[in-house]
Amino acid sequence: MVRLAPYARFPWPIRWLLRFLTVLLVLALVLAGVVTWTVRRSFPQVDGEIKLPGLSANVSVLRDRYGVPQIYADTSADLFKAQGYVHAQDRFWEMDFRRKTTAGRLSELFGTSTLDIDKVVRTLGWRRTAEKEFELLAPEARKSLEDYASGVNAWMEQHQGFAARSLEYGVLALTNRSYEPEPWTPADSLSWLKALAWDLRSNMSAEIERAVDASVLPLDRVKELFPDYPFDRHQPIVTRGAVRDGKFSAKGERGPAAGSGASPVDAPSAEALARVAQVLDAVPSLLGTAGSDQAGIGSNSWVVGGKHTESGKPLLANDPHLGPRMPSIWYQAGLHCRSRGPACPYDVAGYTFSGVPGVVIGHNHKIAWGFTNLGPDVTDLYVERVQGETYEVKGSWAPLQTRVEEIKVAGGKPVELTVRSTAHGPIISEVLGSAREALPGAAAKLGKIDKGMAVALRWTALDPGRTGDAIFLLNQAENWEQFREAAAKFEAPAQNMIYADLDGNIGYQAPGKIPIRSGGDGQWPAAGWSGEQEWTGYIPFEQLPHLYNPPEGFIVTANNAAIRPDYGPLLTSDWSYGYRSQRIVDRITQAIGAGKITTDTMRDIQMDSRNGLAEVLVPHLLRVGGGDTALLKGWDFAQTRDSAGAAYFNAVWRHLLKRTFDDELPESGRPGGGDRWFEIVRTLLDEPDSPWWDDVRTEDTAETRDDILAAAIKDAGTDLREKLGDTPEDWRWGDLHTLELTNETFGTSGIAPIEWLFNRGPLHLGGSKDAVDATGWDSDRGYEVDWVPSMRMVVDLADFDRSRWINLTGASGHAFHANYNDQSELWADGRTTVWPFSEQGVRREAVDTLTLTP
Repeated sequence: MVRLAPYARFPWPIRWLLRFLTVLLVLALVLAGVVTWTVRRSFPQVDGEIKLPGLSANVSVLRDRYGVPQIYADTSADLFKAQGYVHAQDRFWEMDFRRKTTAGRLSELFGTSTLDIDKVVRTLGWRRTAEKEFELLAPEARKSLEDYASGVNAWMEQHQGFAARSLEYGVLALTNRSYEPEPWTPADSLSWLKALAWDLRSNMSAEIERAVDASVLPLDRVKELFPDYPFDRHQPIVTRGAVRDGKFSAKGERGPAAGSGASPVDAPSAEALARVAQVLDAVPSLLGTAGSDQAGIGSNSWVVGGKHTESGKPLLANDPHLGPRMPSIWYQAGLHCRSRGPACPYDVAGYTFSGVPGVVIGHNHKIAWGFTNLGPDVTDLYVERVQGETYEVKGSWAPLQTRVEEIKVAGGKPVELTVRSTAHGPIISEVLGSAREALPGAAAKLGKIDKGMAVALRWTALDPGRTGDAIFLLNQAENWEQFREAAAKFEAPAQNMIYADLDGNIGYQAPGKIPIRSGGDGQWPAAGWSGEQEWTGYIPFEQLPHLYNPPEGFIVTANNAAIRPDYGPLLTSDWSYGYRSQRIVDRITQAIGAGKITTDTMRDIQMDSRNGLAEVLVPHLLRVGGGDTALLKGWDFAQTRDSAGAAYFNAVWRHLLKRTFDDELPESGRPGGGDRWFEIVRTLLDEPDSPWWDDVRTEDTAETRDDILAAAIKDAGTDLREKLGDTPEDWRWGDLHTLELTNETFGTSGIAPIEWLFNRGPLHLGGSKDAVDATGWDSDRGYEVDWVPSMRMVVDLADFDRSRWINLTGASGHAFHANYNDQSELWADGRTTVWPFSEQGVRREAVDTLTLTP
């Protein structure tokens, strides 16, 4: 029998086509195999043995199904060497990118496209400050940073070449094959703390916004856009106490009112401030908060004492709100000394930053802690009169300080940058060009100015400090006194720090390096030449608010006011407005009334999505009626992802803000929809004829409150029909409120195949900007999520192995690794995973064991 070739039965044109398609298929399979091999080659070895030079003994790295490592060593040096090695295994590209960013050296990777970013960061001098800080740290901290760097560098030595490190290096090689990362140094780790401080720097955006708004609006109307904190409705963190005899006392009477406000006439030129706003936008936000309303973005943390819990021991919850990233900003890990003692005092687990040794948020064998942004006013903008290379100081002229920075550029020639500074700090308005002219009338607020104007930045984090010490002290602390000792070193960024321990104690401490001003309250840019609003020192740590075992039996922080302003020294006037914090207080109070609190109670509160303005706004919308307002009848104000009412309400809210404010506010001052705007609109709803309701673009009509409400109702229906279809009952908030997990480098390349490699999503979410489940969005831009609870944790002090945690994405920074985004769906659903701490618990959950040998 004659056997025909597979294609012989077909006519020759078809035979040719089939052969061609077969060749293409084979080539595709080969290419897929090559890509798969390339991608997988950089995946970390997680079992067996690896030599790590410099170890004194074997180190064990046990990983659970989510790739989370728990590291066991005999000495602190071995522990931090291993942490550096493991961080590099999973996240080296992220670490390398971060250090290039914080050093102003991104152009060495990406060429001229990142040159403006490098200019701004070099002007701020993050890396210069970090290098100085290293010398200020305690010997133990310096040694730990060096050990950590040693571990990172050992990994680098073992992984030479692009393919061995990560897929990102392979993509980078397409345009920049000459790049080679240099060895890791302690300053690389400390520089990340500068980026952290920058992103959580508090009220600078509000300071600029006030002044820019003042260039187009009367000052009394600007004040209406920055309402006072509603102490009558939303309690502060510390509800009692004052500074007495130089120290804060929780039992003290209230002290004298702090500081008088600077006169708004000290606002500088709008053009100079617009230039500064451009500079701020150019600075990379490694936490994802750039461009956000700094007072509106934040975090939740609370601690409940044992008298209110089922176990009789404290429960502590934390979920920091930061920008979404792929991979997540956080890296979960445990650091355990096999025998805890002077040579190795660590037994700690929680959330770390890749590139930084130690655990930032979590618990050790004795205590647990969490952070939210305190948000004190630690930045001031000074308008300087500049003439040539001098600037005015109280009627005299002083020389500007200058330095020249060389920025290397991939594929191009180095660029020189001259950085000019006054005694207040670097001049930031010149980074992207000089700002010389004011908008009409703005210059008159400062008097006749004909010598040029520039804006300098005074910021506490530009002074070398000892925040690096705080992490190691915190990881070792075993009681309230040692916790406060660590907090005293936590200079920048200043955080609300909550505390619980195995003995049943709970506490709160406000730390930070917070300036004392000779005049003004930091709300407006200051006239630098006058000498009237200078920093004269810093608030002593002993005067900062704190609590220890308050009678309520719980403490809540959510970026709300730390304490009433008359307690003593000025912390800030620009708090978040307390909608999240008060909802948490109310939920805890309700839970206490219903019985005892459990870890499930704490997790339920973390996912609370109630809108704090809805109970005020919805009755007005129903009164005006029309459109699709029937969706709001019976709506419980919860913003779950399946809710039609939440979708419609948020669409009305978005269009209400645009209708009310876009006609008068400059683009940079338009509402983002946070809780400051809740307070503004809450007041305006009681003023039906307020000028804010009138649309100044309609010359012959004076609109009132109900006119604008009716227009927003109509706009929302049109908007959602276009986006979600013609059946309102089928609208879902989660179909509007989506999250794209975007790689922080190549994820925004504009090249679809490359973005596909690294990005994940979308996730359909509930929550909203100032719900407890704080999934932020900018109402001026759309409904998409732009910041999130970056992780969630609940620590059970009765049994650490019963604690729960979740990360936004996963442990791995390697695209296509099983742990790249394996926690994302769990996170989106509000679920958490097991968080073992005891060695028995860790071994029970472990699926891989790696031994690092000397």
